[in-house]
Amino acid sequence: MKKRFVILTSLAVCITGILGGCGSDNGRNPFTGDKTKEPAYQANLNAISPAAYRDADGLELEPGSYISIIGKDDSSAYWKTVQAGVEQAAEDLNAALGYSGEDKIKVTYNAPDSVENIDEQVNILDEELARYPDALGIASIDESASTVQFDLAAENGIPIIALDSGNAYQGIQCTCKTDNADAAKTGAYKLCDEIEDEGEIVLFVHDSISSTAKEREESFKAEIAATHPNVTIVETIYCDQLDEMKKTASEEMNAEKGEEEAEITADSLSDEDVIQYYLEKHPEVKGCFGTNITATQLIVTSLRQMENIEDVVVMGFDAGEPQLEALESGEIKGLVVQNPFGIGYSSVIAAARSALEIGNEAVVNTGYIWVTQENMEQDSIKDMLYK
Repeated sequence: MKKRFVILTSLAVCITGILGGCGSDNGRNPFTGDKTKEPAYQANLNAISPAAYRDADGLELEPGSYISIIGKDDSSAYWKTVQAGVEQAAEDLNAALGYSGEDKIKVTYNAPDSVENIDEQVNILDEELARYPDALGIASIDESASTVQFDLAAENGIPIIALDSGNAYQGIQCTCKTDNADAAKTGAYKLCDEIEDEGEIVLFVHDSISSTAKEREESFKAEIAATHPNVTIVETIYCDQLDEMKKTASEEMNAEKGEEEAEITADSLSDEDVIQYYLEKHPEVKGCFGTNITATQLIVTSLRQMENIEDVVVMGFDAGEPQLEALESGEIKGLVVQNPFGIGYSSVIAAARSALEIGNEAVVNTGYIWVTQENMEQDSIKDMLYK
């Protein structure tokens, strides 16, 4: 892509600096000296490192440039917040460049209807590549999928960046995500501390194929093995394998029941039913940890069904409205809260940098916080929550 060069006079540079508030005014209005009001999402941007991915200044994209961002789903609170970050970055880009009408930078967000729908995500990727975007970002459901599509993108000069999850493809130029290893390690330490560093726990992993899931599972287990010798992970449950678990559970349940009782089928079991079946195999479990919003909520609903949620310490990742309500009520003891807004925002900035060929960091750290019932109402925490 050809870079757009803009010739500015000294006067224009001065005006831009004054109106944009980019000088050394410490966030004050240059005319009144009053503190300028920060946007509501500023805390999300401040968490992003390096700082170059926190704003849209200096990215001289050509009028009408097209950036495509593909997420993992289009309905959950987490991914809606990622989309909000994408849209805000697009707005900031156009404001910084002064583009309007047909000149505006076009940034789209598309995603499959569920986080397990790999085929739909690949179809979306095919469709977006056929539109020849100037850059594309994708949160790969399967870290090993789409090699053919990425090769095609490379042949057509379309740079690819990753968001939320890494990708095994060697040509990915930048990945905007949580430090999953550190976040999962924190979760493991907090859970062990809450159960007094002794007892059985169950780990719920959101899938068996994404790099995000693998990183969190590996780090969580490594922390337990290295520094908590009296804590045992008695079961690891992968949410994308629940259908297979239902088949196994129904077969075992039929073998255990009397001949006169009705046959139990896999289709008759809910996700919560099969989780209850496996948890009942470990009556001494003291804690459960979920590696994303889906896994965490599955723990909560399953334990509610078993009517023993008060007896098991629940912790996990992410903070949609149901998780925050459970945190407030004490059903959840702690949450690793990521920065999906920052992930969406920084992914657009990274894509723009790739389109301009001005270089990218290999990894952009979008940050996380640890949230409990005690600190969830603090202003610094509330600004980072999403519903």
